Amino acid sequence: MIETKTSNMAGDFWGGMAAMLVALPSAIAFGVTVFAPLGASYAAQGALAGILGATALGLVASYLGGTNRLITAPCAPAAAVLSAFAIQLMQGNTAPATILLMMMVIGLLCGALQLTFGLAGVGRLIKYMPYPVVSGYLSGVGLIIILSQIPKLLGVPKGMNLEHALISPDAWNWKGITVGVVTAAVMVFAPRFTKVVPAAILGLAAGVLTYAGLGFADASLFSLKGNSLIIGPLGGSDAGFLDGLSARWKGVGGLDLTLLKDLMVPALTLAVLLSIDTLKTCVVLDSLTKSRHDSNRELIGQGLGNLAATLVGGIPGAGTMGATLVNISSGAQTRTSGLIEGVLALMAFLLLGSVIAWIPIAALAAILIVIGVRMFDVHSLQLLRNRSTILDFVVIVAVVAVAETVSLIAASGTGIALAALLFIREKVTTSCVRRKVYGNQVFSKQIRLPEERAILEAHGNQTVVFELQGSLFFGTADQLYTALEPDLKTCNYVILDLRRVQSVDVTAAHMLEQVEGMLSERGAFLIFSQLPRKVPTGQDMAQYFVQVGLARPERHASVFDELDDALEWVENRMLAEANAAPVTEAPLELKEIAMFSGRKEQTLAELEAGMEKRALKSGEHAFSQGEIGDELFLIRKGSVRIVLPVAEGQAHHIATFGRGDFFGEMAFLDRNSRSAHAVAEVDTELYVLSRAKFDEITAAHRKLAIQLLEGLARTLADRLRYTNMELRTLQAS
Repeated sequence: MIETKTSNMAGDFWGGMAAMLVALPSAIAFGVTVFAPLGASYAAQGALAGILGATALGLVASYLGGTNRLITAPCAPAAAVLSAFAIQLMQGNTAPATILLMMMVIGLLCGALQLTFGLAGVGRLIKYMPYPVVSGYLSGVGLIIILSQIPKLLGVPKGMNLEHALISPDAWNWKGITVGVVTAAVMVFAPRFTKVVPAAILGLAAGVLTYAGLGFADASLFSLKGNSLIIGPLGGSDAGFLDGLSARWKGVGGLDLTLLKDLMVPALTLAVLLSIDTLKTCVVLDSLTKSRHDSNRELIGQGLGNLAATLVGGIPGAGTMGATLVNISSGAQTRTSGLIEGVLALMAFLLLGSVIAWIPIAALAAILIVIGVRMFDVHSLQLLRNRSTILDFVVIVAVVAVAETVSLIAASGTGIALAALLFIREKVTTSCVRRKVYGNQVFSKQIRLPEERAILEAHGNQTVVFELQGSLFFGTADQLYTALEPDLKTCNYVILDLRRVQSVDVTAAHMLEQVEGMLSERGAFLIFSQLPRKVPTGQDMAQYFVQVGLARPERHASVFDELDDALEWVENRMLAEANAAPVTEAPLELKEIAMFSGRKEQTLAELEAGMEKRALKSGEHAFSQGEIGDELFLIRKGSVRIVLPVAEGQAHHIATFGRGDFFGEMAFLDRNSRSAHAVAEVDTELYVLSRAKFDEITAAHRKLAIQLLEGLARTLADRLRYTNMELRTLQAS
């Protein structure tokens, strides 16, 4: 455990140092960019503001944020917004001191807004970032890093853009190229020989040594003045820390509170850009390190970090990609690396300004280029192999293209929009009908007599069951109607099983309302079964159907808790319609039960004498699960429901037996305890035959006993055949 802590500390130190070496020059450059519009004399203050921002952000945001190894420092979005703001005000002849104070207020408002975003839970939205967007963003950032560092690697004069640099080989500096190539080569191949020291540090050391070696051949390389190959003197390094901080607060007394409203727009813009930039970096960091960040906590940390940076005179920032990637590749493991980066940034400014000045720019550029190449998601090329994933690859390419031509923020928006379209496309192309069966292929759990079963088979095509799945929304409403349409004209009962449906919107509900109207015009029924009480979206579908009018009493639509209940209701209606005369519910005599038809009256009289006549009230148990009993029950009148108790007081419906059926045969045959509850659905009358009484009768009437057992076997076999038929139907569909 001690070795692990020591290893983590070493990795965090090297990572923090490497990140500081990358972040500090950028922070200085961003600070100068922001302050340059105020006049040449403010350049040193800008450099100091960049360093103070890197220090405060590293200490506060890293400690309070929700992402390990994230490096927060002044960044391009902050420089772009604030420099544009300064240029606009300078054109209006606003005093530089007032502009400084207004930029400070913008920074404070930005931090406060980010803090509000985090407390309000806005950060969790980033968790829904699709993989193609993350992949495209990652590759886009890598390409931006590479393209931005090529001019520095070539050693061209400052200010020369990439296109001009590439077509101007006469401007290339072979010494800078040599330093960069050596740095990149050492960084790439060093891990093959040792992993004790991070490759980025070894590469940087190799670059510095190479530069020093070239200096012995060209003495001009040892001169700081006018040397474009090295970082050079830090702006403002000769000024005292307290003097620089005091200069940033001189205009406090001139603050005009009426300007606060005008500053909210740039502050909100800056807060949104910095938040998105940070959270996108966090998503990329998760992808690289297989970790998960806390988005809301990170926004809180970023807000507090920007507040601290502004209060000490620095410029705001965000989680930066380049420094973070250097931090990771150098061995950092925890948020301590960010603290170390912040401390080292301040120490580097106060103590080591002259040493940092000699670091070759080409060496830092080479390190970032290697990291940029590694950011490309080469695995995304596999998406081209399958037609089903080509459009996902198009999303990645689109994100990269927009990132290069417009901005990373626009690329993110483009990727999310395209990913949303792909999601809708997938939902539309995926069938919302999981299974379709007719009433002569699937039956309720109500055990029917053979003649009743024959009627249901003959008229079963009047009933159709659609098991739906997924989301019923505007994109699938037409698809669902197309699937229903052929049966709307021929079936009297259309059952929609909604157990697997995850959401229903108003468009789909309106379509179902139209379907119900079409069926009701010809006296047919639309039936819903098993409406989910809670779907993943939190919607109570049963309540929603009432709200939109689909489940109101005046409608020709019915709602049942289970599909079996809906099927049983339909079967009962079909049986009632098939019989011209209503079925009388007089209790059956023993000779009227199919199992004993054709037997001698004397034999049946002796059998009936050994039976008990029992009456059950509705809801009363014939037996309960776990009870010891071996009686066989024959239903003279009413019906009995067999249910299996499950967790939390719920029960699973196994079967329902009606007039002329029997139940309890399992315990009657094997004499074990009851496996389920038997509950009377209505007032019910029974014949009860115990196994002991059956054994007595067997001695005197062996043929009757054999007939009884044959009847049990035949009925059980008949039930099994219908069960097998249903299983085949379900399997085929």
